[in-house]
Amino acid sequence: MLESYVAGRWQTPQDGGTPLLHAATGEPVARVSTAPVAAQEALEHARTVGGPALRALTFQERASVLKQLGSHLMGVKEEFYELSSATGATRRDSAVDLDGGFATLLVYASKGRRELPDGHVLLDGPVEQLGRTGTFVARHVLTPLRGAAVQVNAYNFPVWGMLEKLAPAFLAGVPSVVKPASQTAYLTELVVRSIVGSGLLPQGSLQLLVGGSEGLVDQLGGQDLLSFTGSARTAALLRSHPAVVQRSVRFNAEADSLNCAVLGLDAKPGTDEFDLFVREVVREMTSKAGQKCTAIRRAFVPREHLDAATEALREALGAITPGDPRDPQTRMGALVSTSQRDDVRRAVGRLSAGGSIVVGNPDAAVPGLERGAFLSPLLLRYEDATHPAVHEVEAFGPVATLLPYETASQVVDLMALGQGSLVGSVVSHDAGFVREVVLGAAAHHGRLHVLDRVSAAESTGHGSPLPHLVHGGPGRAGGGEELGGMRGVQHHMQRTAVQGSPDMLTAITGVYTPGASRVETEVHPFRKTMSELRIGDTVITEQRQVTEPDVAHFAEFTGDTFYAHTDPEAAAANPLFGGIVAHGYLVLSLAAGLFVEPAPGPVLANTGLDRLRFTKPVKPGDRIRVVLTCASKTPRTADQGEVRWDVQVLDQDDVVVAAYELLTMVQA
Repeated sequence: MLESYVAGRWQTPQDGGTPLLHAATGEPVARVSTAPVAAQEALEHARTVGGPALRALTFQERASVLKQLGSHLMGVKEEFYELSSATGATRRDSAVDLDGGFATLLVYASKGRRELPDGHVLLDGPVEQLGRTGTFVARHVLTPLRGAAVQVNAYNFPVWGMLEKLAPAFLAGVPSVVKPASQTAYLTELVVRSIVGSGLLPQGSLQLLVGGSEGLVDQLGGQDLLSFTGSARTAALLRSHPAVVQRSVRFNAEADSLNCAVLGLDAKPGTDEFDLFVREVVREMTSKAGQKCTAIRRAFVPREHLDAATEALREALGAITPGDPRDPQTRMGALVSTSQRDDVRRAVGRLSAGGSIVVGNPDAAVPGLERGAFLSPLLLRYEDATHPAVHEVEAFGPVATLLPYETASQVVDLMALGQGSLVGSVVSHDAGFVREVVLGAAAHHGRLHVLDRVSAAESTGHGSPLPHLVHGGPGRAGGGEELGGMRGVQHHMQRTAVQGSPDMLTAITGVYTPGASRVETEVHPFRKTMSELRIGDTVITEQRQVTEPDVAHFAEFTGDTFYAHTDPEAAAANPLFGGIVAHGYLVLSLAAGLFVEPAPGPVLANTGLDRLRFTKPVKPGDRIRVVLTCASKTPRTADQGEVRWDVQVLDQDDVVVAAYELLTMVQA
């Protein structure tokens, strides 16, 4: 009997439950309750215990926990594989769900450590100066929502579907309440048991609700988030739920999607691209037995190559026979249940009214596994690519349709008939064709995958959502976005404009705001370790005069003989300069010579410059000095971290001639 994990304890349902059957053998795997879940208790615990515990951690600390969790799950993943086969997944299919989910945790951990500050506030954009003298400024900041991230997941990815939503929510500081699809909830429960047993997550940051969903959405408020993966019909019901509408619950949906792949006009039989197209369509039809929201449903080919594509796909698909997912030789397993298989058969019946089945038999059974939910790969061919059923009916299984087109503009229109897709592929080596199709189809897709002989070796494939990229799509696909690196984190946060003095904004954000008070210390900031440095620590240098020999030597030494530095007559005619000026990079070099502490110390390396601006020309005879201020500190390892310095280069009139952020690695 599957249990829920709520308020720090495992709860056993009181009803007898409904049996969940092995997808391949039809044998019982577990029982699941149909009674309503303990939604109110879970949400209250998330808001009062999980949220405060997460918000007490910095972004860097949360990233560290995600890394430990991902490593822990990778280390014990073998215990999940056997149970995963009960969902109908082969070993390779299971890797997409299990290893893909664990890797997503690790990617977010890595991105968090590299891209997020060691604090509790995320800055969004530069400082906005609101007053004339700089005493009244503003910044946009992002802080975590004070509710719970509720995820209602689909059956096809019981682990990845949970973890790809958990990772950005956790990194943002928002606790998660997971409601898995009942059919495969046994695998989700097993992984959650391992997570809970690891003791890595703060109490209340992850809870699991197994059972009926009645009443779950009723409890949501304006600080909560609802993330849904499933059918477009259910997504529409959730989106229009009174609690979601009236309380402005932040809602994200990933729904039905008639994804497509386009074979380019240049990709004739015998080309690398033709073979890549066939391979990609076959893989997407058979991976997870086609039960992927990103699977290719519509395959568009030039009409002149329709017969060749049909034969190539018939040959490739003919070599694949569904079988027991526990057998290492099996290339395609079962659908998740016999009821799902029957749904796919009905959808194929609707599709076949306008086309013909050229590969597969929807009624074929696997000998010895007649009780299993097996279906052979099914390819339907159409002569009329505009047939309505092709762009309306999604057979959520190993099914695809083969459709002809004649021009790039026509295939763009055909792609759009799907009314919004998660992903589309364009397989072509013709840059002009690819550009026309991608720009024409982009508005209808969340992701576009361009495949040719150059990218093939490293391509992750049409159907692989990556943590770095948005996963979602417009229209029928749900209109939402998940993942996308830091975009997924920011989805769980509130953007707020904060106005005040530079000192107040520095205190609020933990990052130096230009114009705030500085502290000139007796010890040069470059002589301080990360732990000794304080935000606002400043050094103000002596002045140095820039001379004509300096400019001439820099031009000769570097080879930068641009006329504004070497030709007095031409420089005088330049309306921006009116005479010889120093190279911008000479100014930076001289500035570094003014503020660098040369002796060995805590500063290990200069790793870059950000936001560099040259704001006023420096001419021979001008005197420059530097104001260097510690702006922020971010640990990168146990021994060192990144320090950002606000650098202002001023002339003899105290006018800023250059400004930038200097990045250094400093010992902890």
